[in-house]
Amino acid sequence: MASPDIAGILENTKELDRLRKDLEDVLNEINKLHNKLRSNPEVVEKPGDTSLSRLKTLYIQARDLSESEVNVSTQLLGQLDALIPSGPQGQQRRRIEGGEQKKKRMKADSEASRVSPSVRNHLDGLKGEQVAARVTQQNAEKDEWFVVKVMHFDRETREFEVLDEEPGDDEEASGQRKYKLPMSHIIPFPKQTDPTGAQDFPPGRHVLAVYPGTTALYKATVVMARKRKTDEYVLEFDDDEEDGSLPQRLVPFHRVVALPEGHRQ
Repeated sequence: MASPDIAGILENTKELDRLRKDLEDVLNEINKLHNKLRSNPEVVEKPGDTSLSRLKTLYIQARDLSESEVNVSTQLLGQLDALIPSGPQGQQRRRIEGGEQKKKRMKADSEASRVSPSVRNHLDGLKGEQVAARVTQQNAEKDEWFVVKVMHFDRETREFEVLDEEPGDDEEASGQRKYKLPMSHIIPFPKQTDPTGAQDFPPGRHVLAVYPGTTALYKATVVMARKRKTDEYVLEFDDDEEDGSLPQRLVPFHRVVALPEGHRQ
């Protein structure tokens, strides 16, 4: 039986395969339509012809699937970063300490080169977007996740600079707080404008979701899959007991993400 970390990676790889297959199907349809228009361009002038509107719809689908593919790839990178040892230990480490700074730079360059251009561009493109962020350290007793705004992504250190725009009452009077966080602490939200490209979570699945009326994310269980008319999930949040039972709460799909492996609450 696979460990929870590996199981999460395998689940995301399956989702990545599905997205790529769907994208390949859409691209094939686009190519067919391109060939049709090249061989018979005057068809678009015929009354009732929908070739151009169909082409536009296919391009939108291709774009949305590509963005979803990058989102899942980003999650996979974070999961892999959490599993890969941070560096050499013992005797081997002592032998290379003389060139420590050079080694650090070489390591950063090597890791950056393993990230595809499309993923790097997407990470840069998250600037100004709201994401889910774990603001506590790796060894913290509990994980705290908040909705934050991405200010900058450093390609060399592979860290995000984020802004918590609505911290709790115990924060500083300024009302905002900045963090520098590794990729493994960031989860992009599904795009609100692309319900079809978002990952579906079936009933019984554990997720991480924004608690209604707050900017904090907590572990929850899907009671009812999202309804297509409203695109909301019915969730039960852990530790949300009222009168001996867990109330069921509606949460928009674009505020629900996969539960990170090893989550502590």
